[in-house]
Amino acid sequence: MTAGSRPVPAAEARSLAGCAHCGAAVAGGARFCCAGCEAAHAIVSGLGLDAFYARRSGEAGAIRPAEEAPACDPAAHLRPGPDGTAELDLLLSGLSCGACVWLVEQALGAEPSVRRARANLTTRRLALRFSGGAEEARRLVGLLARLGFRSAPWTPACLSAAEDREMRELLRALGIAAFGAMNVMLVSVAVWVGDDMGDATRHLMHWIAAAIGLPVVLLAGMPFYRSAFAAMRGGRANMDLAVSLGVIATALMSLSETLRNGPYTWFDGATLLLALLLAGRVLDRAARGRARRAVAELLALQQGSVTRLAPDGTAETIAAEAAAAGDTLLLSAGERLRLDATLLDAEALLDTSATTGESLPRRFLAGEALPAGAINMGAPVRVAVAASAAEGSLAALSRLLSEAEAAKGRIASIADRAARLYVPVVHAVAAATFLLWFALLGAGWQEALVPAVAVLIITCPCALAIAVPAVRVVATGALFRKGVLVAHPTALERLAAADHAVLDKTGTLTEGRPELLPDPARDPAVLRRAAGIARASHHPLARALVRACPDAPAAPGVIEVPGKGLIAGEARLGSAGFVGVPAGFEGMTLVFREDEGAAVVFRFSDRLRPDSAAAVAGLHALGLTTELLSGDGPQAVEEAALATGIGPWQAQAGPAEKAERIADLVAAGRRPLMVGDGINDAGALALAHVSAAPGTGTDLAQSAADLVLRAGGLSPLAAAIRIARRAERIARQNIGFSFAYNLVAVPAAIAGLATPLIAAAVMASSSLIVIGNALRAGAEGR
Repeated sequence: MTAGSRPVPAAEARSLAGCAHCGAAVAGGARFCCAGCEAAHAIVSGLGLDAFYARRSGEAGAIRPAEEAPACDPAAHLRPGPDGTAELDLLLSGLSCGACVWLVEQALGAEPSVRRARANLTTRRLALRFSGGAEEARRLVGLLARLGFRSAPWTPACLSAAEDREMRELLRALGIAAFGAMNVMLVSVAVWVGDDMGDATRHLMHWIAAAIGLPVVLLAGMPFYRSAFAAMRGGRANMDLAVSLGVIATALMSLSETLRNGPYTWFDGATLLLALLLAGRVLDRAARGRARRAVAELLALQQGSVTRLAPDGTAETIAAEAAAAGDTLLLSAGERLRLDATLLDAEALLDTSATTGESLPRRFLAGEALPAGAINMGAPVRVAVAASAAEGSLAALSRLLSEAEAAKGRIASIADRAARLYVPVVHAVAAATFLLWFALLGAGWQEALVPAVAVLIITCPCALAIAVPAVRVVATGALFRKGVLVAHPTALERLAAADHAVLDKTGTLTEGRPELLPDPARDPAVLRRAAGIARASHHPLARALVRACPDAPAAPGVIEVPGKGLIAGEARLGSAGFVGVPAGFEGMTLVFREDEGAAVVFRFSDRLRPDSAAAVAGLHALGLTTELLSGDGPQAVEEAALATGIGPWQAQAGPAEKAERIADLVAAGRRPLMVGDGINDAGALALAHVSAAPGTGTDLAQSAADLVLRAGGLSPLAAAIRIARRAERIARQNIGFSFAYNLVAVPAAIAGLATPLIAAAVMASSSLIVIGNALRAGAEGR
């Protein structure tokens, strides 16, 4: 039997008005708009995935299969995976809703060769792992095309080029709702306080409010209506369904009051509720945008050109993406290493702070692995590419960030979990109320509709819908005043549950830059001459020496020997061996020697932030255990742990080790709070139950974190946890009150004791009580 002759299942009832596959309009009662959709429908049905048509909520026609063959040849973009598999990242066009993600993952998962298929709705990125080579990849891409999803190789440019249609729609809806709410409120206030207003004037005011409010409810509520419709087709209830029915019922009852010139209408409540909820949606979308920017900023480290050396020694400039494993590159002084590589020359001095968090440049010897993102602080060196851009450590970290962002996006809020019970019960009660009055009490349908609508109005989820957002807004404002920026919509809920803190050292516990230690025996004139020579270098210790004596004039004729030190006539400033004295100085030091005179040692330290020890003590007082995880050397890490009172510590931990440690904690059932400031911390920040970054940290770390400590110090962290825990308790109190209020008010509405006016007053009162309770979330509590 062909797809065209198959009986129409109930789940596809809407296909009678549109294409059974893509939903586009069709003529003459046909089931499909084109042969491609008919073939795609047959594939979906053959795989037993007909539930897709009941879940889909994307734009009509968005997944119509292309008539031409797929233009994407994935062969050049394959990379080796574990256990002999191949991996491929694709950008999917037509991935417009959760049902599309479900269909893609289910359809590919049914293929015997596919080991893993994960689609990200935010970035429209599909990550595939499968057995086979180029031919199998082409077959899978062809399957996607036949389903209606056009694919292209995924690149970092996709993030910046992709249109954010949802954000534009939300902003437009918010503007309409805010404009309408303000104007309807002006009219409604006149009616509410105008006791001496004549009937004709009041009727005119009602029609003005209706003329503004009805289009606003229709247009601004579309994001909620679409979500509610998709939830109903999927056989589930969400808060958007409750909001949609409550807003529509309020608007219809207000229209009825307008037609009969009743005393009051409630267009102001409907439009204002939409404006408040849309503002929350915009903030949520902005948080998801931060995660996308984090990935883009990380991958930007790979963008640019590199110098490739041919076997005969000739050099050519190519894009970093074009370099393959085994190519020889020339890394100039001051140039950033775009790819993971192996050092071919004898030694190199690289600033790896961006990827490892080490305070000082690190010396590498021939054959050692060099991390992508490091900057060459010494002489030009030759390196061998260890992995292409798509297979390297930065690309792997970007995939980790994307997956972590998608996982956090699946966390259900308290209100949505409550809605699963609240929504079906309330609307079943409203329907039963109508049947009670109409069938058993013999009332007319108009009379029976009044108590039923009163039930909907009195149980309109205004209080429940704002129970959590109101607390979140108050708590977020309180944290902002304390210097903490909340960057993710569910950050407070997760922060309240944190039970273990993992802290980075450099730039988190410490100030992130070396400072000259005081020495009473030091000659100021010697310091001045050494600082004058140090002005010729960008080495972190040389910069610290200049900061210690900022008025020192630059010395003439200074020559820098990369990786060793500075020469100015007969004076030398640098390492002990370079100056000509025996090595034996511990920690961060520079040695200065003039002619054959005595050597002067300048000692430096990356000083702890003044509030680090107190912040750690505050975490302990709240019941959190702590540990220190740093890329620095063992001595520096141990000193920081002892000074701050942190128990376990681990030194020389790279990005992979940090992310692995966080993953182990999560797997063990812990809820870790990760605090870090560098690119090397981004993976751990994304994987943690909740994360924070100092305001002085890198843009990538701040984008990956749930909280940003704007002042840079850690002192607000304990206060943030206390406020989050208090907000969690108050949010649960608000939800509990919302249910208790309904237990009392609903029987009165069912009995017909609550007119729509009384219902509206009670509904508004419950919302005010919830908001008043939410205001307490701004205070600290334990």
